[in-house]
Amino acid sequence: MSNESDDLRPEYDLDFSKALRGKHYKQYVESSNVVVLEGDVAARFPNAASVNAALRAMLQFAAQAASLTSGSAEAPNAQTLGDRPRFSPNA
Repeated sequence: MSNESDDLRPEYDLDFSKALRGKHYKQYVESSNVVVLEGDVAARFPNAASVNAALRAMLQFAAQAASLTSGSAEAPNAQTLGDRPRFSPNA
């Protein structure tokens, strides 16, 4: 490599002729997941562990709520209501 057109020191004689483009790209993409939080949200979390804990709790809550509402979409009948009184607008 010639030092005529660059201002690098001779000890930084870099030879990229055998370099492979994107050699580590796949590994980087698979292991990298950067999310930027808005300032007001970031102020509530001191570190990544607290963000992960909050998100896991939210996911667990969402799964529990989904399991409660994943039943039949039909209106409840007298058997499912039991002996509870029904609302009557004329009463």
